[in-house]
Amino acid sequence: MSASASKEGHDGLASPVSDVEVQGLERLGYKQELSRSRGLFHILFMTLAIMAVPYGLSAPIATSLIGGGPATIIWGYANPALLLLSTSFSLASSWLLVSVLTQSIALSLAEICSAYPTSAGAYYWCYRLAPPKYRLVLSWINGWLYTVGVWTISLSVTFGTAQLVIAGASIFHPEWVATAWQTSYVYAAIGMITSMAEEVRHPAVQVPQAMVYSVPIGTISGLLFLLPIMFTLPDIQTLLAVPGGQPIGVMFTLIMGSKSGGFGMWFIIFGIGLFCAISICCAASRGTWSFARDKAIPFHHIFSRVSGNASDASSVPFNAHLLSTFVQLLLGLIDLGSSAAFNAFASVGVICLGASYAMPIAILLFGKERRKQLDGAPFSLGRWGRLFNAVALLWILLEIVLFSMPAVIPVDQVTMNGRYHYAGPPTPSDITVPSDDKSSS
Repeated sequence: MSASASKEGHDGLASPVSDVEVQGLERLGYKQELSRSRGLFHILFMTLAIMAVPYGLSAPIATSLIGGGPATIIWGYANPALLLLSTSFSLASSWLLVSVLTQSIALSLAEICSAYPTSAGAYYWCYRLAPPKYRLVLSWINGWLYTVGVWTISLSVTFGTAQLVIAGASIFHPEWVATAWQTSYVYAAIGMITSMAEEVRHPAVQVPQAMVYSVPIGTISGLLFLLPIMFTLPDIQTLLAVPGGQPIGVMFTLIMGSKSGGFGMWFIIFGIGLFCAISICCAASRGTWSFARDKAIPFHHIFSRVSGNASDASSVPFNAHLLSTFVQLLLGLIDLGSSAAFNAFASVGVICLGASYAMPIAILLFGKERRKQLDGAPFSLGRWGRLFNAVALLWILLEIVLFSMPAVIPVDQVTMNGRYHYAGPPTPSDITVPSDDKSSS
């Protein structure tokens, strides 16, 4: 591709791609296959769409009401997408505290991304930063952690949006409780309504900026959304008694004083959730395509294909998108058999993504002279780099532990997703030994 090559931008005008961008990607080992028509504001807004703060704070609000109510929600709530800075979804922690801690993750990842701005992301960073002896296995593990993470995160978002539809219906039909099949049908429809993300111009500068800016913007918007709700929150027991377990529709109806007002508020949250589902499915398809491009996925020659060409904005990894969507649809069927098993996927996504982001940060923190590889990066943390890396790593490790635990207490066989009749192998005290009289007879 020459310097005179151009691509159709977001506004329909030709957007030239410089040799610097093309050669920068070639130095990372890849050729330009997708169009570059996104700037800072495009990628920032897509990041905020994935974070979807009002949707993320509304969808799991029942868990927060059980876990402590308004005080816990303000001081003890985690943004559902704070680990998804390409991501993540969480249900409980500390809104203000988590925002500060997550900023260290954003800064750490932004610094690495500015040195290696590629769609391959964390597994590529592991390969470049790790010692040659271990780089291949660490990169392969990281790539699968990230791929499974984006698939399951996309699954949880699209299914959560489907549950919002059920909550909206309950505004006018409060006695109706959707069956597992009905929820699955809505979920499948939402999962199909997706589009593709496009490449970013000047990614070494603009992607790190979007990652860093998204956290404080998300924090402020979260507070502006939460505070009015907490001051007007209806009776908690009434909300927790809602059939189906999703109290958003009833909550907004009681706050607004009418069903039409409640539906209007619900529709805003639903719209945000829908855009979040679209954006996050874009991210999942791009992560899948990138991993297939490096021949790490079976039938990689199929899923690494790009529909269209890099000379226009229509070039998209369509096959990878189909694979990502198909996997999510299959995993969604688990809800028909066990809702506890399905709900665990939200935690799986956070754990996998957190682990994939922790690996390059840990390599950078503990590896000898590894930080020298970031010398000259457009976004540099300087002498504060190791401090931010350490805080980010500790916070991710804590999150992994927290998300391995049940969402509510006390736990039972259902919430722990255990088998109802399994009590373990027999012990000698459980075995009845025949008496001598019976044996002699």
